[in-house]
Amino acid sequence: MIIQKDFLNRLKDFGLNSYESKLWVALLSRGVSTAGELSDISNVPRSRAYDVLESLEKKGFIIVKVGKPIKYLAVPPSEVVDRVKKKVVEEADQRHKILSNLKDSEVLNELNTLHTEGIKLVDPTDKSGAFRGWDKVQEHLTYMVKNAKKNITIMTSKNGLDQKHEVLGGHLRRAAKSGVDVRVSVPMGASKETMDEMSKFAKIRQHKVGSARFCIVDGKEMLLFLTDDQKVHPNYDCAVWVEAPHFVDYFAGLFDKEWKAGK
Repeated sequence: MIIQKDFLNRLKDFGLNSYESKLWVALLSRGVSTAGELSDISNVPRSRAYDVLESLEKKGFIIVKVGKPIKYLAVPPSEVVDRVKKKVVEEADQRHKILSNLKDSEVLNELNTLHTEGIKLVDPTDKSGAFRGWDKVQEHLTYMVKNAKKNITIMTSKNGLDQKHEVLGGHLRRAAKSGVDVRVSVPMGASKETMDEMSKFAKIRQHKVGSARFCIVDGKEMLLFLTDDQKVHPNYDCAVWVEAPHFVDYFAGLFDKEWKAGK
């Protein structure tokens, strides 16, 4: 049986490896079959066929028929999707419980102690990093905002305002409630609706020129975007993070200048 490689690759979404995909597809085409027959038509070595079929049975993709020789019956693909979805949810719930329990565990306390002691040994010039792709940038930006103690300063673009409201809105709101001063500078023409929403927990002003994008937290660390979000795909958005007060002070001064001139 000849199955196109790209079709088999798409079956990875079901959580199957190469051999599992080949045997499952072979069984679907036959309805019911033996391990030997499936091995022959799928080009999966006979020495591996029984182990792979056992794995498929445990995952709920096939049914083992009683009798000799042992035969296998295919489960309808629509039912398989439901089973896979259920398993994914169950595994996610289980991992969520484990991670939630870790938050108050001795293991996490020991790990935090190691990090606290280790960070003391880090040279100040090493406290920097680069991020590629909006998802990675967003993760670190969220981390910075969540750990802010005094102030958060954001200069962003029109598109960036909507993105940050969607991703950081809840975190910025909580920061503001805890006493953190939140200031956001956006270009003229930014969404009035988004500005109105963010003005409920942040100070908003508009600047006339420039498309710089950066975030400064507590006057000591900054995330600076290197690309124009109107000209680059989110997957190629780039930013650098630095924890260098003197460098951050320079950009803070630029922000204050725009802030005073803004509306």
